[in-house]
Amino acid sequence: MMGQELKSAILVDECLIELPDLDQVSQIEEQAYAFPWTPGNLRDSLAAGHLFPALKQGNMLIAYSILMPVLDEVHLLNLTVASHFQGQGWGTEMLRVSMRLAATALHGKSMLLEVRPSNTVGLALYEKHGFKSIGIRKQYYPAENGREDALILRRVLP
Repeated sequence: MMGQELKSAILVDECLIELPDLDQVSQIEEQAYAFPWTPGNLRDSLAAGHLFPALKQGNMLIAYSILMPVLDEVHLLNLTVASHFQGQGWGTEMLRVSMRLAATALHGKSMLLEVRPSNTVGLALYEKHGFKSIGIRKQYYPAENGREDALILRRVLP
């Protein structure tokens, strides 16, 4: 399922993030983003019942996402790869896991997400996997010099 030689040599488990995992998730958020989700945001998302799939190697968290079902659409709220695993294809694998769970566990027909235009790596990942731009949310994200727009992307799920 992993597809790349590097990944075939690494034993990775798919799991769901639980409350005890949130400290590690918070650390990854702090390292990955200038404006990370807060521990409170993460706890609230988990408490709200959002699906929180992850990839782990033993106790080490590689990547995670947060999925929120809304009727027959699933909103990808967050997809993050731990800094030391970035650039190795784990974002692709986490996106594949997220789309599969969105379609099967959450019965979604489509997936929606927002991405910063400045996040060229994330934008390229989503476009490579069939996401199309459907709009812009003005001044959506906090940024170093004020606010940054968000591109709204959507794709139909298989």
